[in-house]
Amino acid sequence: MRNDLNRVIGNQNEELAIEFLEAEGFRILERNYYARKLGEIDIIALHEGVLHFIEVKSSKADFDPVYNFTPTKLRKVINSAQYYMKSKKLDMIFSIDLIVIRWGEVEFLENVTL
Repeated sequence: MRNDLNRVIGNQNEELAIEFLEAEGFRILERNYYARKLGEIDIIALHEGVLHFIEVKSSKADFDPVYNFTPTKLRKVINSAQYYMKSKKLDMIFSIDLIVIRWGEVEFLENVTL
């Protein structure tokens, strides 16, 4: 039951992230892209010639969801992004980004690998 609720909340927040990105001029290319055993990327989008690999973290608890974006998760996103670019034969500038949603408020953290 709890996992179902978390999935519903996660999907709602992913929709909120998509709406935010589209309003900012991003073109959504993929959602929930699964790169074999490497992991999943929530959103892949294009904006001003830069390919964005975006992880969405959210929570309704008192715990700040930014802390769920661990170094291990970052490594998985980077590996998945490299797999995506290689499989699509892309050679372009890319960015690993994080969207944190707290109580319906969207915070966009661009290029979190710096």
